[in-house]
Amino acid sequence: MNHAFPLGTRTARIERTTRESSVLVDLDLDGSGQVDIDTSVPFYDHMLTALGTHGALDLTVKSSGDVHIDAHHVVEDTAIVLGQALREALGDKSGIRRFGDAWIPMDETLAHAAVDASGRSYCVLTGEPEQYNSFTIGGNYPFVLNRHVFESIAFHAHLNLHVRVIHGRDPHHIAEAQYKAIARALRAAVEPDPRFAGVVPSTKGAL
Repeated sequence: MNHAFPLGTRTARIERTTRESSVLVDLDLDGSGQVDIDTSVPFYDHMLTALGTHGALDLTVKSSGDVHIDAHHVVEDTAIVLGQALREALGDKSGIRRFGDAWIPMDETLAHAAVDASGRSYCVLTGEPEQYNSFTIGGNYPFVLNRHVFESIAFHAHLNLHVRVIHGRDPHHIAEAQYKAIARALRAAVEPDPRFAGVVPSTKGAL
């Protein structure tokens, strides 16, 4: 028997405006991968489209800001709001699987992500080739922003997130494999578990 959450119950809409950026995230955890992404950073749009599609999220993201200076503020602030939306949509986390992991190959690259919707914020990122720390993908997305994005999502969504690059040569493939691995791991962690229907999956009784 499949347990499903009532439609429209695991959603969030959050807006955040600062002097550096303006961000809107509209999220449905029980979606079908319908995405509408415009962050004004084209490669980031590509990554968040992959996140929503492979995470089976209905996800709208509209961001703008001081990209004429650098992509950093808009990218990181968007990740903060996305994490907040995930946290709100998860609610008390009753009935979810809680844990999820995924291996994603992309040509020469292999990435792995593991998620625990534990309520404890922690992020570990390993294996990214150091020579790409000064590389900008597509002329608009500094490779080093991966860490800021993953840490911001984990912190604000209250997730324990581990991401590993096992091997890879192309920075585009490395970043995309990581985002897709996170998407699939998150999808597994937040999906309904029929054996825990209505129950918080924790010995403490709360997450």
